[in-house]
Amino acid sequence: MGYFPFFMNITGKNGLIVGGGRIAHHKLQKLLPYGANLTVVASEVSEELEQTALKNDICVVRRDFEPSDLADITFAIAASNDADINLEVGRLCRERGILVNVVDDKDACSFIFPSLVKAGKLSIGISTEGASPAVAASLRSQIASVIPAQIDEILDYLNRLRPLAKAHIGDRNRRTAFLKEMARTCMDQNAVFDEHETMRRLKVFTDANRKNNTNITGKVLLVGAGCGCYDLITLRGLRAIRRASVLIYDDLIAPGLLEHASESCERIYVGKRSGRHSMCQEQINALLIQKAKEGGLVVRLKGGDPFVFGRGMEEMAALLEEGIDVEYVPGITSCIAVPAFAGIPVTHREISRSFHVITGHTASGSREIDFQSLACLEGTLVFLMGLGHLTQIAEGLMRAGKDAATPAAVIQGQFDSSVEMVRGTLSDIAAKAEESQIQTPAVIVVGKVVDVVKSSVTCYNVHERNEQYREQKEHDNEIK
Repeated sequence: MGYFPFFMNITGKNGLIVGGGRIAHHKLQKLLPYGANLTVVASEVSEELEQTALKNDICVVRRDFEPSDLADITFAIAASNDADINLEVGRLCRERGILVNVVDDKDACSFIFPSLVKAGKLSIGISTEGASPAVAASLRSQIASVIPAQIDEILDYLNRLRPLAKAHIGDRNRRTAFLKEMARTCMDQNAVFDEHETMRRLKVFTDANRKNNTNITGKVLLVGAGCGCYDLITLRGLRAIRRASVLIYDDLIAPGLLEHASESCERIYVGKRSGRHSMCQEQINALLIQKAKEGGLVVRLKGGDPFVFGRGMEEMAALLEEGIDVEYVPGITSCIAVPAFAGIPVTHREISRSFHVITGHTASGSREIDFQSLACLEGTLVFLMGLGHLTQIAEGLMRAGKDAATPAAVIQGQFDSSVEMVRGTLSDIAAKAEESQIQTPAVIVVGKVVDVVKSSVTCYNVHERNEQYREQKEHDNEIK
């Protein structure tokens, strides 16, 4: 069931709470800041609820619920200690088209109570559709901790600022940019500005736009999204996404990251995967330049780190050549994180004192990979984008003198930070990976660190998983 979070104005609306205990009191406290005309009906009323009702001029009727109590009611809360009474209230409300919340019975509700954050005009409702109130409460606590203490004053100020901005800035896009910048500044400084400072900032903004009216160029941020789970992005990268007016993003970006972009943000997918390109690199460069010249903040969101085989420097060079301001925000790269999630450190004081990252997609018949030099290295070898050429990589290293018994692993990372892994040696890793049908994107690790994997690490051996799957299928067929 999908609970859409409508924000309904209940000021002056008639609401009924059936019940006088702890839960009813909790519901009452949640509703108080929103100005509804509330009535509590219960044969027994707790001292806490009675005191709250007296303090807030809430009508309390000390008797059992009667169907006539629902006359002229907009919404009702069934929160008594008697489940049968609650179900009856719910049934009557649904018959009469009255919104009803029945405690501890999601199926009997026409609306549910979210975990609420309320600070002045700011209301944030968090719901897990009843799956886990504890998760909703935890998120509520986290959100409440980052709300500025002066949020009510900030929202009042920003509300008054809108007509002023409209009077002085005719262009809608520039007016939106000014309001966004002022909102960001107020939130960062936990403060509002007096009339003199407000007009000064408005004049600075309009003067700057007037001078650059024929060539308003925005800014580009090359942001590393990290790899796998969305919360691996840096705080700086997350702030950039939230500020973006245009978001140009790659494949393999955790969906949760895109939800942090504003509703007005233009989102453009330019992903590349396994030879399937929605845009070639030259087209992406041209798109970045075009969007930057249209103004605003353009965020180029790239999986992992933009400067680790991400062509980030190519994009930066193209932008700089056009005189466009561009900055780089690092990301957690898969060459370190994905093996780590599988329990494999790329370095180890007693085993490997260095690691080397190589792009593997040029391995087939290419002279760009110097297998002779790689085979002589004592450190860990990490190949990115090389699953399709795993046979050539393994054979190339062995031909160059690398011991065929050298441990090797192929690891695929998931968006939940879990991994699927195939382990073997240089001599058999390609066959094992093919048999397991492990998918791209995958990281190939070659070196003694592969054997450091701890049994306590949560990961899946794809080869073993598929063996178990085949055995189960054979068993099922025998039963049939």
